[in-house]
Amino acid sequence: MAGFKVRRRRGAHELEVHDADLAKRAGVALLAADERIRDTADELGFAEAELGSESTATASAALVAARRRLGDAFRLNRLNHDATPGTADEVRARYVQIVELCESVVHDLDEQASALADRIALARRAPEIIAGVRADAERLRARLPHARETIERLSARYAREALVHVEADAAGVEQLLGFAEHSLGVAERRRAAGQRGQVDLAVEASAQSVRRAEGLLDGVEAFEVEALQAEAMLAALVAQSRRDLAVALEEPHSRGVANAIAELQAALAALPTAGVNTDPFAHLRRLGAAHAALDVAVAAVRERATRPIPPVRHVHQAIEAADRQLDVARDTIAAHPGSIGAEAMARLAESERIRIDLGHYLGSSAATSRVTDHDDRERVIALADRVASLAKESLLQARRDLDASRGGVQRRPGDWEHAAAATARS
Repeated sequence: MAGFKVRRRRGAHELEVHDADLAKRAGVALLAADERIRDTADELGFAEAELGSESTATASAALVAARRRLGDAFRLNRLNHDATPGTADEVRARYVQIVELCESVVHDLDEQASALADRIALARRAPEIIAGVRADAERLRARLPHARETIERLSARYAREALVHVEADAAGVEQLLGFAEHSLGVAERRRAAGQRGQVDLAVEASAQSVRRAEGLLDGVEAFEVEALQAEAMLAALVAQSRRDLAVALEEPHSRGVANAIAELQAALAALPTAGVNTDPFAHLRRLGAAHAALDVAVAAVRERATRPIPPVRHVHQAIEAADRQLDVARDTIAAHPGSIGAEAMARLAESERIRIDLGHYLGSSAATSRVTDHDDRERVIALADRVASLAKESLLQARRDLDASRGGVQRRPGDWEHAAAATARS
């Protein structure tokens, strides 16, 4: 018992020490937040004088919000020093909230101070930045004649449609540089008028225009090399396409191969003769796509050649099995109107829809249709198997619905499957 009392007194002492430390932390936090608000107010006054009220509106709003939170923190502190502050837990919770409020005030104002410092530094460097952007604009303008000479040289070799983008880029450079120079003039006039908050916006707009203009000029100059590369790739692809086309013409055909051969021949025939201005990029895209399609079609034929072709009798057997299964499902559902659920009906409807599609695909009755192509036989068998599978699922679900409606003895799992298979075989 004595040991218990000692531990109890020790715990109460430690709690008192913790509460005293928490109260001290809250007091320090209140002083720090109050001082940060005073400093920020001074800094904001200097920033408004240099940048204008528009540029410091965000910081002003943050200062107002910080003062509101600090007021809440002082109110909580007064409650803790009232004659009836509440329970010890309530006092501790208030001190914790005071510390959190004050820390958030200091953190937010530090961020605003950092942003203001960056804007002030930028405003003070505005003359230097304006001079740099203007020098970049002049440098790019000096490159314009060379870009126009490049386009004239390209127009003597390539078709007009190949040069549409680069011609537009050259015109775009002129517009962008004009906008940049205008924006720099606006920035200088706003700075001279003391409206420094708008200076950085105008300078940034001009700098962005200069960067875009430089990218367009680089694209014009790179186009000549890219066009030469496209010509070299096109010549190599033409040679390879003609070799592959000769091989494909000697191999067994399918509809896919025949279509791919026709497209590749058309792409080769569309190539201009020597001395005619052309668009190497367009021809490279068309020929590349046609050549790739031929590769895929030939590979598919070769892959099918390694597989045995399903006999025609297997095709008819698959269709007949599907029809038998579908008839069983139809008869079962038709014999019990009102007792079959939506799932079974939906499976039956899907099976019938696929069977109709199969009939359209065959073009005649299953007994007289002659399916000779490898792909046709596999497709017909796959469709017939799908018809049978859906009809079987419909039949099994219908019989489960009948069991449920009758309230009879439920069959074990698998019983209906065996019964459906026996019915389809009969």
